[in-house]
Amino acid sequence: MPNEKPDHEHILTQGRQQLQAGQFQAAGESANAVLITQPNHPDALYLLAVSQRYRQDVEGALQNLALLTTQDPTLGRAYQESGHCYLAINRQKDALEAFQHAVQLNNSLLASWQAISRLTSTSEHPKWHEQAADQANKLAALPPALLSVRNMISEGKWFRAEQLCRNFLQQQPKHVEAMRLLADLGVKSEVLDDAEFILESAVAFEPDNVLARFDYMNVLYRRQKYAESMAQATLLREAMPGNPSYRTAYANQCVAVGRFDEALAIYDDIIQQLPGSPELHLLRGHALKTVDRTEDAIADYQKAYGARPDFGDAYWSLANLKTYRFGANEILAMQQQLDREQTSIEDQAHLSFALGKAYEDAQDYHAAMNYYERGNLSRKQQLRYSADRMTENLDLQRSLCTPELFASLAGAGCPAPDPIFIVGLPRAGSTLLEQILASHSQVDGTLELPNISALAQRLGGRRMLNDKPQYPASLTNLAPEQLNQFGEAYLSDTQIFRQGAPYFIDKMPNNFRHIGLIHLILPNARIIDARRHPMACCFSGFKQLFATGQEFTYGLHEIGQYYRDYVALMDHWDQVLPGKILRVQYEEVVNDTEAQVRRLLEFLGLDFEPECLAFHETQRSVRTPSSEQVRQPIYQSGLEQWRHFEPWLAPLKEALGQTLERYPITGGFTY
Repeated sequence: MPNEKPDHEHILTQGRQQLQAGQFQAAGESANAVLITQPNHPDALYLLAVSQRYRQDVEGALQNLALLTTQDPTLGRAYQESGHCYLAINRQKDALEAFQHAVQLNNSLLASWQAISRLTSTSEHPKWHEQAADQANKLAALPPALLSVRNMISEGKWFRAEQLCRNFLQQQPKHVEAMRLLADLGVKSEVLDDAEFILESAVAFEPDNVLARFDYMNVLYRRQKYAESMAQATLLREAMPGNPSYRTAYANQCVAVGRFDEALAIYDDIIQQLPGSPELHLLRGHALKTVDRTEDAIADYQKAYGARPDFGDAYWSLANLKTYRFGANEILAMQQQLDREQTSIEDQAHLSFALGKAYEDAQDYHAAMNYYERGNLSRKQQLRYSADRMTENLDLQRSLCTPELFASLAGAGCPAPDPIFIVGLPRAGSTLLEQILASHSQVDGTLELPNISALAQRLGGRRMLNDKPQYPASLTNLAPEQLNQFGEAYLSDTQIFRQGAPYFIDKMPNNFRHIGLIHLILPNARIIDARRHPMACCFSGFKQLFATGQEFTYGLHEIGQYYRDYVALMDHWDQVLPGKILRVQYEEVVNDTEAQVRRLLEFLGLDFEPECLAFHETQRSVRTPSSEQVRQPIYQSGLEQWRHFEPWLAPLKEALGQTLERYPITGGFTY
């Protein structure tokens, strides 16, 4: 058919085969056939550059590789090819830098490690030479299929990597390295229950494989199964008692279960052995921050960036205290590191967000916005988030979670009234509400628990990214006894986070997506919607770098669309589950705290206790970005900080659309 689009994948496959056969001119022609209709196709640009190098057109190859790395600065394979080009024209220093940058982006590039090993010596580059030789030997020992899997994972080609890995495991079902790779794909895709099962099997096959056990421990930690992850950390420490990595892992588990003194003692001891470790100082700082030893935490964060000047996470951790103010020398140092080509994408993102906070504090809002936008762009390039796909998924909740569904399953689920869910968007005041309620004698504060989202994921089944979700349609197929089992399992799995009060809080914000599921499995649970003015809430999320998740925050349009979808879905829950949810407006809590606290407690059926008004004096560990703020009395100065950035927020207003009419922007503001 004359209008049929060319099959680019077929053409590129043919081009790769031509390259392997030494038909370099033909491979270049195949690449150009794709570039005619898609001038920036990354695989075609890469194929063209390789074919040009083999045809001695090194300058042409380097030009195409420069275009490729501008489009995707995370593509390690492109920097590796640049290294080959520089070697071809005897620019060994440039080649070494290119290969080093390549392996920083993708540590599975065997050719780069081999080249680094050849280009370095034990006298001039002892660290690089030793590491390169060791890594090259490990990668060379892998089956070629698994080496391909590792490279696909690094390039974000997860579906193809999973297919190849599963095919390999069909032939060798007990190959532990393949199981580790498949589990890693599960972690990256947030299919943590699969990853846990795979690694549990791996350590059963090879109990002495400390790498598999280490991965297993980390997955258990990610699932907040802290008792189990502690057990694995203990086994690792016993197996290799002098190993600093496993001792550090054990200390991290101590932090997770609240044994802070033990964790800090271990960090201190390891730091004595490894005094220049930036990562250890960062971890120690996080633990100190959690237990409200802010000045000590600051000292550790500063030691961390002192040990590694481009350590963006150390600078961001200081900014994330919200109360820290950077000095001029720190700002200059961050700018210098941000502009270095060798600084990783991850560090660039952290540095950008930290500089945004520094310039916002200095009231240079234009510069602050530039850095916030740069940081968000860096993070967005690493993600596969689609705002439209999220809208479709949330629309399914509205179309499938109907009054008829809830009526048909009335009386099902676990009747326990223990959980209090606080939902909404990040930066909407949920940590403040949790701190207020956790100051009550009858309520335990816990964490942002992943249990509900994990259950929803299980009910959704395994599928490709663009496949139609099975959840929430799968709710209609559940029997009452299953719903009861799910509710009881939730209470059992979250018991470790409780301290003995009759009620406890789960403040995972994104649980608003699953209120129908919550109601079906825990019909007597209370739900509080923490809401904040959309401009303030969305911009606060936009300038926050989250450790994991919250992919919708890394763009003004994306976060505005998400807020709009959130309001629409909460309207739906109000209609189909009237009286189920208490909406608490952040601005009203700030302006009349006592009235809102009494309203909250009345909704929960709890007597008023004065301690709830003195929430900033409550001694408990707080792990969210608002940890320092909720340890202070309520203040009003943060209500309209977004106004300073209003000249650049048109995309946010446009995405919010009619939702913004429910929260009009009125009047000016002064400080």
